[in-house]
Amino acid sequence: MPPAAATMAHRPPPQVTAPLPPPPAPQNLTPLPANPAAAQGPRRIEDFRNQRREVQEGGRTVITEPGRLIVRDPSGEAFVRHDEMERFRYGARNIETQRVGGEMRTIVVRPDGSEIITVLAPDGSLLRRIRRGPRGEEFVLIDNSYRDPRAVGGFYVALPPPVIRIPYDRYIVDAADAPPDLIYETMEAPPVERIERRYTLDEIRYSPNVRMLMPSIDVNSINFDLGSWEIAPDQAAKLQVIADGLNRAIQRNPREVFLIEGHTDATGNDTDNLSLSDRRAESAAELLTQQFGVPAENLTSQGYGSQYLKEQTSGPSRINRRVTVRRITPLLNGGTASLPPPPPGTVPPR
Repeated sequence: MPPAAATMAHRPPPQVTAPLPPPPAPQNLTPLPANPAAAQGPRRIEDFRNQRREVQEGGRTVITEPGRLIVRDPSGEAFVRHDEMERFRYGARNIETQRVGGEMRTIVVRPDGSEIITVLAPDGSLLRRIRRGPRGEEFVLIDNSYRDPRAVGGFYVALPPPVIRIPYDRYIVDAADAPPDLIYETMEAPPVERIERRYTLDEIRYSPNVRMLMPSIDVNSINFDLGSWEIAPDQAAKLQVIADGLNRAIQRNPREVFLIEGHTDATGNDTDNLSLSDRRAESAAELLTQQFGVPAENLTSQGYGSQYLKEQTSGPSRINRRVTVRRITPLLNGGTASLPPPPPGTVPPR
């Protein structure tokens, strides 16, 4: 079985179809220094274990810990959530919060006068993410106002696994072996199958076969210490080629959105792994912005724990401890997504 096939293993649908609760909001929305070394606080998973609180809500188990919320469905599936405003605080000049009608708007003002505007619905779910330039020009990056009636609770979509008609090493690219041009081409690559509609960010986050419509880049060259999400300075340079590709793609299309995914191996318990993978993905997104200048608003991050193993082992595995980068713009905009390429060797129609 090709390595990528393991990532498309069948996952059971959630039994509870109610929308997932919103992530915990940041306690203190104030600007933080742009220097990542200025960030203080716990950097290892054991620092949070004794702070977890577990309750039963609507048939699901909900676990809260500082900065994270983990929802465990009766099916055995689990989902982790965090608030991305924490990441947008770095290097901000000012942060303003406004209530407009029933919506809550948080505006992060940068030193150059540009703004990241995050609009939340009354229930705390994300409605829109907008970038407003210093001269007032606006780019809508995420628009979750569309809800397909077929979606389960607005966060899960049951699709069959896509049929992969391109070589697997072009569908899941190993960053350690790929030349820079291939990494950039993968960040611009079309979906492998036709995209039928627009998907919300949560549908993309929590529906594996929706995400699998887009090629991805595995960055398993970054070595995290056991139980930690901190990226050491000697590891950070390994993200340079990824950052260059991201910046090039975003310069070409300022509306591009990329998902930074975190994965662990199968050692440790599921709750630890979900929290750890989510914090590692966020740490990689922070570093891409703070050290390499990738716009924070063009990135989103999500952890998956040990749910999608590349190497089927319950023991330690460097291959499974990885960060994955995936372009999700076509999934978010649906109708304007391009068609997949023809299978290798196929003569295009004339």
